[in-house]
Amino acid sequence: MDWEDGLRRDGHYLGGGPPAPQAAPGPAPAAGGPAYAAVDADVPEAVRARLASFLAHRAGWAEALDETFAHDVVARLERFALGGGKRLRPQLLWWSLRGRARPGDARTRGALGLCAALELLQCCALIHDDVMDGDLVRRGEPALHAAVSGQYAPLAAGGGHRRLGESAAILAGDLALAWADDMVGELELPAPLARDVRSVWAVMRTEMVAGQYLDMHGEITGTRSLARAVRAACLKSALYTVERPLQLGALLADADARTTTALRSAGRCAGLAFQLHDDVRDLFSGLDGRPPGQDVRVGKPTYLMAVALARAEATGDTAAREVFGHEVGRAGLDADGLRAVREAVTSTGAHRIVTRRIARLLDMAHRHLDRAALDPDGHRRLAALMETAAGRSPTTRPGDSAAPSPPGTRAAVIEEVS
Repeated sequence: MDWEDGLRRDGHYLGGGPPAPQAAPGPAPAAGGPAYAAVDADVPEAVRARLASFLAHRAGWAEALDETFAHDVVARLERFALGGGKRLRPQLLWWSLRGRARPGDARTRGALGLCAALELLQCCALIHDDVMDGDLVRRGEPALHAAVSGQYAPLAAGGGHRRLGESAAILAGDLALAWADDMVGELELPAPLARDVRSVWAVMRTEMVAGQYLDMHGEITGTRSLARAVRAACLKSALYTVERPLQLGALLADADARTTTALRSAGRCAGLAFQLHDDVRDLFSGLDGRPPGQDVRVGKPTYLMAVALARAEATGDTAAREVFGHEVGRAGLDADGLRAVREAVTSTGAHRIVTRRIARLLDMAHRHLDRAALDPDGHRRLAALMETAAGRSPTTRPGDSAAPSPPGTRAAVIEEVS
């Protein structure tokens, strides 16, 4: 069979276009009815089911295109998307929607589609991050580029297997992004709402990429300013992880301007707390099955390290400055070096400052959330998700603190270091 025969076998590839998308499984949800209750009971599983249906269709499409591509790239992307993660972003979107009046069927289906698209966008970000950072492990398993590289190591000479692995991961991330866009484009929503959703989605994608670039730029150039660290954290994590999902849920719920603003402000504060908590965890305990201190090894310009460096400069702590100068960005960082960095971060007061900043950001997030017109269950669920994301038990609420600076001002997010 020549190549033209192979294409004719699946006639749509010779001008007929891709296969028609399959309908989402399950009964159409009724407003406030049993389908809502089923999703409410397990949002991550409902989103996983929606994503599984979409990916099964696309995997079949890929198999018809080429078996090697389907096995090496698409099957790995499918396993990654379905196999792990907390599905925080979808949960925030869903409960932002459910915290308002119960919308109709199309909006509910739209919410699940958007939730699944968010998961694919997250897959793109994580797969690309692992390539850019040189991380070999994700969620306790080989990262996608490491898995492909390992598969072809016996067959490729001169390090070609590593290049193939990285290329496969870049393409898998691109595919996840393209398919996420497809899901958003296929949402069955009223035209004005669909336009608004696509507008927020487009901005969110660009913010995420900008944050990734600032992260990498800081690693290579050694930029360690507090303002730059906050900006990167906002773009890469706070907006994309919390604020935009809450905004999308509010859009689907047709929330009023005051509630949308309150949710977005709460999301930005909680999103920053989420990122700062990740910075602390990476240094002291590790993330996603990776060894601790990976941010230090690659020289990532985290807020935690920016505060530590600023404190060392402000207090004339030459010992801490020497540790940071020698160990930060050293790929061969060993246990002794990591211990020295931890001690220096603690001795400068940076650990205490950032921990306090997380608590204050969460306090601000709760204050903003309290201004949103949400039903009690939606409010409770969102409050708990914000607490959990930032590493704190959702059963505890922070006490009143000093009045926060106006939302969006630099003073509201940058801790005093002098």
